[in-house]
Amino acid sequence: MLGWAATQPDAFWAPYRGSLQMSHDLDPRHLEELKSNLQARASQLREEIRQTLLKSDQEQYAMIGDQVRDLEDDSFADLMVDVNLAEIDRDLQELRLIDAAKLRMDDGSYGHCESCGLPIELERLRATPFASRCFDCQSSFERNHFQNIGHTL
Repeated sequence: MLGWAATQPDAFWAPYRGSLQMSHDLDPRHLEELKSNLQARASQLREEIRQTLLKSDQEQYAMIGDQVRDLEDDSFADLMVDVNLAEIDRDLQELRLIDAAKLRMDDGSYGHCESCGLPIELERLRATPFASRCFDCQSSFERNHFQNIGHTL
């Protein structure tokens, strides 16, 4: 079920959108905390990507691939490569979301739902600092759109 705000037409919110400023909902201390969390997570993801790439260079599947004697060994080697690529893809997707959140911080739209325009709850932003929708709108979005990244709530 959609939240009340999501059911209102865009014309209803138009007079309020310009007046919704991030400072109204997030004081500078909270904003700095969230920005720091985003930067720390981005650094962590970059390190995880680096480690996964190093691991994939060193793993034994390369040796398995060189010594393949049957299709099962070949399939196992392919599976290990696919798992590493999936890990990197997941981390890159999250880095893109973090970059988008930083851009929203710069343009003043951070902390407001991209669907309904209402403020995103501080606790939600603390749990998922790159969130671009409030809980109700994200729930609705996930019910109505299939995403490869899975649920983000």
